[in-house]
Amino acid sequence: MADLRLDRTDLALLAALRADGRLSNVELAQRVKLSPSACLRRVQRLEAEGVITGYRAEVDAAKLGLGLQAFVRVQLKGHGAADIARFAEDIRGWDEVERCFALTGDMDYLIDVRVQDLAHFSRFLLDRLLAGGQVADVNSSFVLRAVK
Repeated sequence: MADLRLDRTDLALLAALRADGRLSNVELAQRVKLSPSACLRRVQRLEAEGVITGYRAEVDAAKLGLGLQAFVRVQLKGHGAADIARFAEDIRGWDEVERCFALTGDMDYLIDVRVQDLAHFSRFLLDRLLAGGQVADVNSSFVLRAVK
């Protein structure tokens, strides 16, 4: 992967797909000023090389009844391999967690949580996150609005 070279056209393709992953190959080719066949070859190469890792639908969580978003910073009590593996396994099983990132600094993880309301968040925090006894410290921030 160290030899991977992306030119201006590759970067333009990626920018267009990041903005709208549902573009047809013809539309994409028009946007980056390539023939459809050349465009398709480039996209397939970016997929094969792992630059493009997948496609997904973005959904409005509020319309699914998940109107409250919080970012939760977590510090674990233990930092051994077993502690980390157990925490990661727990996180993967919780529907409320959209994303989870391991961090450097004073907190170990940043968790992106989507829940119905404050009562649902309280249940998540008390019955899931803190119930396992792995967490030493937690700090939560609620999203007021998305800026970008």
